[in-house]
Amino acid sequence: MTDAHTKIENAEHRLREGLDTVRDTAAKVYHDAGDKAAEALDASKETARRTVNSLESNPLGILVGGLVVGALAGVLIPRSAREKSLLAPLGKRLGETAIAATAAAKAAGQSELGELGLTKDNARGQAKGLVEGIVKALTTAGTAGAKAVSQKTPG
Repeated sequence: MTDAHTKIENAEHRLREGLDTVRDTAAKVYHDAGDKAAEALDASKETARRTVNSLESNPLGILVGGLVVGALAGVLIPRSAREKSLLAPLGKRLGETAIAATAAAKAAGQSELGELGLTKDNARGQAKGLVEGIVKALTTAGTAGAKAVSQKTPG
């Protein structure tokens, strides 16, 4: 064998070893990537499950949180003149609607309480009647106790 032939065989051998190493490394990376992807999927599923549970158990909290995030974004992101001109009427209308909704809710609540007989005057009268009833009960109990003691004969 010639020296050139030996060098070629050595080069082929090193090339095969290098290819084997690359193949093994690629297989390991592929396997590890699959494992990492499965872990990420499991973590995403768990996060989604917790999010759904949170939404189901506290939808109002999520709504308030969303409103807070939206308000913060609105404050932090500067508005352009065009946005101001377009959104000013909407903001005014929203404010007026919120005031009207609050007034309507207050009126409806007061009406409902009135139908149940829970007005300010009725509550005051009921409290006065309750205090008078307690005083009368205590007076009656005291009188009964005094009578019982005075009727006892010394033994």
